[in-house]
Amino acid sequence: MASPVFNFLVTFLALSNLVLLSLSQVTRAPFKPDGLALPVFKDSATGLHIANITKRTPQQSVPLLIDLNGRFLWLNCEKNYLSSTYFAPFCHSTQCSRVGSHSCNKCFSTTHRPGCHNNTCAVAITNPLTSQTATGEVAQDSLSIQSTTQSGPNFGPLVTIRHFLFACSPSSLLQDPFPKNVQGVAGLGHDSVSLPIQLASHFGFPRQFALCLPSSTQKNGAIFFGSSGLNVTQTGNLTYTPIIIGSQGEYFIPVRSIRVNKQPVPLNRSSLITTRSRNFGGAMISTTAPYTALEHNIFTAFTQLFANQSSGLSQVNPISPFGLCFNSNNLSNTNVPNIDFVMHNKNVTWTIVGTNSVVEARPGVSCLAFVDGGQNPKATIVIGVHQLEDNFVQFDLVRSRLGLSSSLVSRNTSCSNFNFTSKSSFVNEME
Repeated sequence: MASPVFNFLVTFLALSNLVLLSLSQVTRAPFKPDGLALPVFKDSATGLHIANITKRTPQQSVPLLIDLNGRFLWLNCEKNYLSSTYFAPFCHSTQCSRVGSHSCNKCFSTTHRPGCHNNTCAVAITNPLTSQTATGEVAQDSLSIQSTTQSGPNFGPLVTIRHFLFACSPSSLLQDPFPKNVQGVAGLGHDSVSLPIQLASHFGFPRQFALCLPSSTQKNGAIFFGSSGLNVTQTGNLTYTPIIIGSQGEYFIPVRSIRVNKQPVPLNRSSLITTRSRNFGGAMISTTAPYTALEHNIFTAFTQLFANQSSGLSQVNPISPFGLCFNSNNLSNTNVPNIDFVMHNKNVTWTIVGTNSVVEARPGVSCLAFVDGGQNPKATIVIGVHQLEDNFVQFDLVRSRLGLSSSLVSRNTSCSNFNFTSKSSFVNEME
């Protein structure tokens, strides 16, 4: 018969093992961040914005152009793509269906490599700057991104998706005017495999992200995913307007009129609507257009009114691609007329101030940072990068609305004040 001491020891060891097992299960549970943040910097040569995204195994930072309306993430896999976790899904697989691929890839090389396998998914890839297209291979690999918490935000460790879907492109797609050394595109469009949608699906976030693009080439801005980001004390109350999704996942907003110094640009409402963007209000938001482009007739009326409202400024000969330029010596934020994009409701406006409405084209000459979009553009208005910079722009896809801060500079802050200091790494185990 076992002694009481023996029974006590057996019971104690069993409970100890149970506690240790429970603790091990707790420590191995996947870390679920409050949100995610991607550092973004401005390319000095093109004025476009780039993010260094961590991919592959072992991890490597890959510079990608930010394309707000891109369907998915794609990058060049032809040279030096080395990863132990790369996988190309087979034809007609579930992964192919998610990307919208219904054809098979064929590799004509005798040596298979990332981006070149037989019986895998083929997908059409488009260069957003040139509209050149090519066929690429659908692939999966790890992607890591920095976590955040609700307050601040505070930046935390990297979290990783093991099986992130993207596309491998041929190197021929990366032609000028692509920023130097950029290896592909990070697509943020309304598509099941775009960067924000995959992140939201994996981590259980609301389908929501926000841009805070820097005007400085010296400091980082950020893209926030999930509900964390700048808090209301930094951005002020956001102004909301509906988001309309285009046929290729593009983001449109319903601009109904334009004002300069509160004076309306003389336009018929029908001139803000084109066949391809009918009922969209004509305004597509873009991170691959350096400046806002206006349909030719709108551009002519707009620049004439702006010139009339800028009578105190000294005009000089315009510098391409701009249509209206001024002597910078007597130019300041206080004497540049404000521009209002009036939305679905006349009381809802996006105000564009001097820092976002003019740009220094060369020393001593500043120009109205709007360009002629021609007679038959895809959208009557394409809101470009210069107008987005130092604005907090929230894409709330759950509520189908866009939140706008207008210029943060007027609130004594900007999109260049983020400090991504965390160096720790963590592999998220959620599948």
